[in-house]
Amino acid sequence: MSDFYTLKGYQLNDHTQITSSMEDYLEMICRLQKDQDVVRISELADKLHVKPSSASKMVSNLKFLGLVTFERYGYIKPTTQGKTIGAYLLYRHDVLNQFLCLINGSDNETEQVEKIEHYLNKKTIKNIEKILKNKNMI
Repeated sequence: MSDFYTLKGYQLNDHTQITSSMEDYLEMICRLQKDQDVVRISELADKLHVKPSSASKMVSNLKFLGLVTFERYGYIKPTTQGKTIGAYLLYRHDVLNQFLCLINGSDNETEQVEKIEHYLNKKTIKNIEKILKNKNMI
């Protein structure tokens, strides 16, 4: 039998530096930047339904990790590394949304996707994408 942990135990064993909350912020920054040149703290806070001070603090954390550039009262821009991670986060979100819409017969499963996307590894996401490409499997 393999080792069994609580959710918190698995999270503690995961030694990545980016948290689920950081992923949410980076994903939204990249999502917003697809449609416009610049992203501001106020807009990011509005889209994530948080206070601007909370968004500013999280963006500072992302800056510290080298994932975004940001000057106080300035624009937020993902770095090359931030764009790479952000592209994966957008891809993961889209794959899960398509999959859950398929199995639930709906056209939007954002709430469920947001609740589960941080807990699935890249292999699982790739395998879900394979299922979507061959919908006859379901």
